[in-house]
This record gives sequence, structure tokens and C-alpha cells, in this order.
Amino acid sequence: MELQRYRLDIQFRGTAYQGWQKQLDKPTVQGILESKLEVLLRHEVQVTGCGRTDSGVHARHFPLHFDGPPALPDAFLHRLNGLLPADVAAFNLEAVPADFHARFHARGREYRYYIHFGKQVFLEDLSWRQTQRPDLDRMNIAAALLPHHEDFRCFTKGEMPQHHGYGCLLESAIWSETDSGMVFCVRANRFLRNMVRAMVGTLLEVGTARMSLPEFETMLQYGTRSDAGPSVPAHGLFLEKVWY
Repeated sequence: MELQRYRLDIQFRGTAYQGWQKQLDKPTVQGILESKLEVLLRHEVQVTGCGRTDSGVHARHFPLHFDGPPALPDAFLHRLNGLLPADVAAFNLEAVPADFHARFHARGREYRYYIHFGKQVFLEDLSWRQTQRPDLDRMNIAAALLPHHEDFRCFTKGEMPQHHGYGCLLESAIWSETDSGMVFCVRANRFLRNMVRAMVGTLLEVGTARMSLPEFETMLQYGTRSDAGPSVPAHGLFLEKVWY
């Protein structure tokens, strides 16, 4: 039987999962999704996501692809959502060309990191509580420097494979006020491992005057991971949008 490639868009709350990528004996989003698709399609299914997320990270928009029969019933999406747990939802399904690749064909991604002030019982798993209000203007002065750089080795763990490198093209990076706190929004063609969480932690160092603006710029130009600030917790991070 000739297979048809499908693009499926999902969203998930990452609290209960050890990230996207399937692991033995650990709950992951890829693992739960493949198991439910196999129930519906009655054959082994391998899904390929638009990237990876760390343990505890959430996604409002996470495209993926898989191969299936030439036609799927109209109720397929409804049936899939009926099998998925409450913290994973599928909201778009479409047939795509056989060479479509959810990861390699993505042109850009947007991440957002949320912080809040004071005890907010409905935000504790979806935003990081802060006791000290950072200086928004200082953080945005520093964030405005980010799109002028392409090498972001100071914000990632370990060594990257030579053919991947540390280069990312940032379109924008900005902090904004929210009703409960602040949100950092960053858009780029790709992101390195742990990059956004390290970036937020470093910008908060600037916003709380533990790092000066000249020190931040020097770190961007010449620094390594040990020169940047700490990585912030995963539960405030959302993969917000992926586009092709």
C-alpha cells in the first residue's frame, strides 16, 4: 500500500512528560502520540516533530508528520483526541507532499517565557514566580542586542556537532508586561539546546543589576556558557508558534 504523508499540529502541557522525544520507560509526548496513532491506524507509526522540547516545557503549536493510509476518515482527528490524555490535543490534520519534513522545512519558531509576581495558584505550573521585579527597560536594551549576533554558544550546553554550529538568525527578542507579570518573546530560524532558558536567565541578571549592559554585550561577543546567567525553570517556557 502506498502511504500518504500527513502533517498534524498538536499542543501539550509538558508538566507530566520528560520532553518530546521518546525514551524507554519514561513518559514523553512522542511516545504517547505514537501509541494512540497505532491504535487508530493498526500499524506501527513513527512521528517526526518540528524539534525537541525539554522535560516540563509546554507547546501551544507543535507540528509533526507521519505516514499513513491514502485516506483518513473525517472523524480521525476527533477519534485521536478521544484517545489522547487531557494534556495533549490535536487541532489540525492535513495531507502534505511525501517530502514534507516537520523539522527541516520549518522556517521559524517563536518561544515565550512567562514570569509572574506574587503567589498565583493558577499559574504555578505555567509561569515562573519571581519575588523581585526586574527592570523591564534594561532587559529590553540587552534583548535588542541579540538579533545583531549569530553565534549563541554562550547560551547552550556542551559542544554542538560541527555541521550544526552555533549560528541562529534571530528575528526579534522583546520583553512585555502582562496582567500577572512579564513575558519574553523570541523568534528565530532555529534554537540551540537550552538556549531560551539560558537567555532568559541572563536577561534577568541584567534586569536585577547583577550583570551590567557592557558585561552582557561582552559575553555575547566572547563568552561561553559559564559567563552567562543561570537557566530558568522549564515550566515557564512555551513553544508558541512554528511556521513554514
